[in-house]
Amino acid sequence: MKVPLLDLKPQYQALKADIDAAIARVCESQYFILGPAIKEFEGAVAAYSHTAHGVGVSSGTDALLLALMGLGIGQGDEVITSSYTFFATGGTIARSGARPIFLDIDAATFNLSPALVRGFLEQQCERRDGGVFNRATGGRIRALMPVHLYGQLADMQSLGAIAREYGLKVIEDAAQAIGAADEHGQRACSFGDVGCLSFFPTKNLGAFGDAGACVTNDAELAKHMAILRVHGMEPKYYHAFIGGNFRIDEIQAAVLNVKLKVLDSWSEGRQRNAAFYDAAFAAAGLGDKVTTPYAVPGYRHIYNQYVIRVQQRDALRKHLADAGIGSEVYYPVPLHQQKCFEYLGYQTGELPESEKAAAETVALPIFPELEQAQLQYVVDSIAGFYRAA
Repeated sequence: MKVPLLDLKPQYQALKADIDAAIARVCESQYFILGPAIKEFEGAVAAYSHTAHGVGVSSGTDALLLALMGLGIGQGDEVITSSYTFFATGGTIARSGARPIFLDIDAATFNLSPALVRGFLEQQCERRDGGVFNRATGGRIRALMPVHLYGQLADMQSLGAIAREYGLKVIEDAAQAIGAADEHGQRACSFGDVGCLSFFPTKNLGAFGDAGACVTNDAELAKHMAILRVHGMEPKYYHAFIGGNFRIDEIQAAVLNVKLKVLDSWSEGRQRNAAFYDAAFAAAGLGDKVTTPYAVPGYRHIYNQYVIRVQQRDALRKHLADAGIGSEVYYPVPLHQQKCFEYLGYQTGELPESEKAAAETVALPIFPELEQAQLQYVVDSIAGFYRAA
């Protein structure tokens, strides 16, 4: 049996007629930049995220960068975020001219630890001149950038309270978490000043290439980001700001308009598969050799990835590959250990939970079109590996 980590062909075949028609309409109109499909999508994705305004952009990475630029974060500023995440989270902070402050994660959820954020602000920072400053660097702490990793919200109630107490902006990295929600039904991107989404093809809502969006309840911020995404131009050929070319393509928006209508059914399929895995792993009796993902009670986890902690990870991955099962490691090197961030001065062992997660985790196939027989084959293969060991 073959179980790929991801197979997008069944998704496309189910929507082929609608997607092909949407692309054809764009081709017939020859309106490729900031056209009606983009306007429709911006409104729809904002509403889906329980926000008022959407700004479509060229990628999830550019969404993060645009959010930082829109909030005026740059040289001399510092942004607190997680070390255990995709590179774009820290990379965009550095590209903005600001300094990333990497803190550790909660061991159960893999998300930024509010206790450590508060501890850093209380113990290593000081309030003065109307702001909060890092004693070690002199930089002003301007924002929090929590990541809703693998499809589950970070603890936004706690992080939001900290941000309000210290006067910090909040940029939600929701690249993996469109539609994720807390126990009150409040969705990712609606807690902070701006939420950032990615529509990379592997996401629950994936485009036919790179695409992203910023969503917000702040009308002025949305207007400012919309100007910044076209080189800071308003009106045409007049530039009050230095922006970038961050526009989403009309064809991508057209595809996403079709897919957004069925996104909930796909997320429900991932949830069903996760529940099957949870039960099957429990029945397999693997003890401490496999730890399944922790889902916060009452939260809506959309399972962009189903990530387990395991012993002998690399050997297990080889065993799975030999059995025709796809897997992936997200992420093998935390950001504080990346060579490009050596200048920040972090030492190995400084963020132990991030380092442990990087060494122990592996993602299993979770896409909605998987059959139960395939899911059971994955579990049986993992159980067989540990029995043989």
